Amino acid sequence: MTAYAIAHLRPAAPHPDIAEYMERIPATLEPFGGRFLVHATRHEVKEGAWPGHVVMIAFPGITEARDWWDSPAYREIAPLRSRHIEGDIILIDGVPDGYDPAVTAAALRKELDAAAD
Repeated sequence: MTAYAIAHLRPAAPHPDIAEYMERIPATLEPFGGRFLVHATRHEVKEGAWPGHVVMIAFPGITEARDWWDSPAYREIAPLRSRHIEGDIILIDGVPDGYDPAVTAAALRKELDAAAD
């Protein structure tokens, strides 16, 4: 099942380290099947606030996402970003093919009914 690395990165001043990070990150993704889905693109805030940028990287599975994050190649370049850009980063599983939110809603309703009894 596809997994994702999602980053909400806050606005930052340009810095040579950030440019180097961006130049080097593709080589860290390649061994783990990672590919950018969203990077440095405009977004529209529909509710709440979302200052900064969104980055979304797809991996074949959560194991590959974790292995990339923990890899020596990525750990080596991560400080180039983290010294200059604050943000939140998560690794998350996607949903399986055919996912139906109504099934999840039915389970929630069953749980709510049981709690009400």
